[in-house]
Amino acid sequence: MSALRQSFSWWCFANRGVEPGELLSGARKIGYQGVDLIDEALWPAAKANGLAISATGGHGTIESGLNRRENAARIEQELRANIAKAREWEIPILICFSGNRAGLDDEAGLESCAETLRRLAPVAADAGVVLAMELLNSKVDHADYQCDGAAWGIELCRRVDSPAFKLLYDIYHMQVMEGDIIRTIQCSHSFFAHYHTAGNPGRGQPDHSQELHYPAIYRAIAATGYGGFLSHEFLPAGNPVDALERAFNDCEQALSSVSG
Repeated sequence: MSALRQSFSWWCFANRGVEPGELLSGARKIGYQGVDLIDEALWPAAKANGLAISATGGHGTIESGLNRRENAARIEQELRANIAKAREWEIPILICFSGNRAGLDDEAGLESCAETLRRLAPVAADAGVVLAMELLNSKVDHADYQCDGAAWGIELCRRVDSPAFKLLYDIYHMQVMEGDIIRTIQCSHSFFAHYHTAGNPGRGQPDHSQELHYPAIYRAIAATGYGGFLSHEFLPAGNPVDALERAFNDCEQALSSVSG
């Protein structure tokens, strides 16, 4: 069995000429074990195809998130409801968002996020769920997003101080913002509960055409003893099932070159 459990983000591969059932069954035949961010209406179909729902959204929205106290009541209600769903459906990760800065300094944003997350972390822990704030780039895709660097996210983890709150380390987004991917994984992997992949620039297939050397990244993640899901979140250039197969096999080959 592979050292990494591979999954894929639904939004990247759906609605690209392959019916949902065919996409799910095709992914499972390839060897995928999970699917991220799939529509709730398709959760039964994912399960029927032997795929775990590896991560789903915990609250809305990316832009209006946990960094503002006026959002706290709404987000807490949404997270409590989604923690209950995650418990029922055995979903390990609920994705959270800091929200945009909109003039808010980093210290104020950290403390606001921490206040709400400290209240909710015990609820998530009791349900066997991890709340994972996603690291996103503010340079290309999510202008003004506050949790746009590993250091800010790690400081938030320290303030919440719970195994039920960690980070979603999105490799594409962090390459755009700060690079140094492998060293960050080696030094800070204990703060990361979930990984997303994509090439850069352009969020393409994670292969030799992109500046990120994914075989070494896959090996670095595996070397940490990581037991969660590695989810591919890139935009396929052609048939989505073919693209998923290429990504899956590239990861497997990178890991087998070490274990073999």
